[in-house]
Amino acid sequence: MLKLINTKILLAILAALTAIGGAVAYQRHETEKAAAAAAKAAAFLEQQQRDAEEQRKRDEAFRQQVEQNKQRHNSAAAKEGKTWKTYLP
Repeated sequence: MLKLINTKILLAILAALTAIGGAVAYQRHETEKAAAAAAKAAAFLEQQQRDAEEQRKRDEAFRQQVEQNKQRHNSAAAKEGKTWKTYLP
């Protein structure tokens, strides 16, 4: 009788340890999934930041090119009147 009770207690302890082990494994799996999702989100944000920085550089280069073109075209237009005044055929 005592041996049967000890066997049942051992089986209950084994079942409890199995449940705890399953919970620990599940928790570890969920933690790994969360870490992978966080790493993916961080990589995505870094890529967005790099893209935004590249776009800012392209915009700045375009603005500078527009300013240079403006200055070049404006300077030619400003000197045009002077060239006709000094022209002698």
